[in-house]
Amino acid sequence: MIHPDLRRAARFLPRGGVGPLALPALRWMTARMSTSSKGGVEVVAIGEQVIRLHRPADASVPTAALLWIHGGGYLLGTPAQDDALCKLLCERLGIVVGAVSYRLAPRHPFPAALDDCFAGLRWLAQQPYVDAERLAVGGASAGGGLAAAVAQRARDEQLSLRLQLLVYPMLDDRTCLRTDIAERDFRLWNNKANRYGWRSYTGQEPGSAGLSAPAVPARCQDLAGLAPAWIGVGTCDLFHDEDVEYAERLRAAGVPCDLHVVEGAFHGFDAIAAKAPVVREFNRAKVEALAAALA
Repeated sequence: MIHPDLRRAARFLPRGGVGPLALPALRWMTARMSTSSKGGVEVVAIGEQVIRLHRPADASVPTAALLWIHGGGYLLGTPAQDDALCKLLCERLGIVVGAVSYRLAPRHPFPAALDDCFAGLRWLAQQPYVDAERLAVGGASAGGGLAAAVAQRARDEQLSLRLQLLVYPMLDDRTCLRTDIAERDFRLWNNKANRYGWRSYTGQEPGSAGLSAPAVPARCQDLAGLAPAWIGVGTCDLFHDEDVEYAERLRAAGVPCDLHVVEGAFHGFDAIAAKAPVVREFNRAKVEALAAALA
């Protein structure tokens, strides 16, 4: 059942998501809706990609930094769509926030997006105004999945992270195979869209035996040594079960993980109903987790 704070917004939202026919139009709409901040954003090219930088105005010494990765099912989206969130985190915590662009599927399947995001993290860590000992990576939806994959690569390549901030992350292609999920209260993303997203990103059918991490973060066999995690998800989100399972596996591997489950919240609820009390509490938990990790 959808949370009372979110029911009004839910009435006007589609239950599904993106498909091959709708993708061009949705990309156009996303680009039009991704309005940049009026000021305070520096756009830096990194190869063919960009990072939108939000930097504290009064910083006199290197500060902690967050690499933020936008969502969009691995298929669409731009870093500008999260300008408001990135600006808020920068101003409230006094940290550098870099929102990275990445190549999109299906034209650019794995590992293109992951390579772009990890390159963004390495670039951010090398900047003179960033304290490379206080780095975090975060993202929402597919961006959360990419953030989890970046955290896995960072462990393997010995790049230290303080936190992986995973907001209803898209982690496991095997969810596409489930037939026991009631989708009545889902919004914006269902299993039909999920299959299209995973197929486009991995180049394989979801559930294929050949799929593995880091293309599919939940398929990582060894989670030991990963950065501490904060995972937030709603009970009316397709990704709820896979996110909860990933949190439990992280804890079992000795990785600190704060799991924040919101009863009755659907996918993308924090962006849709930003002023709702339940969203304010969700955002407060995110900010506090990031502040504690980067202190």
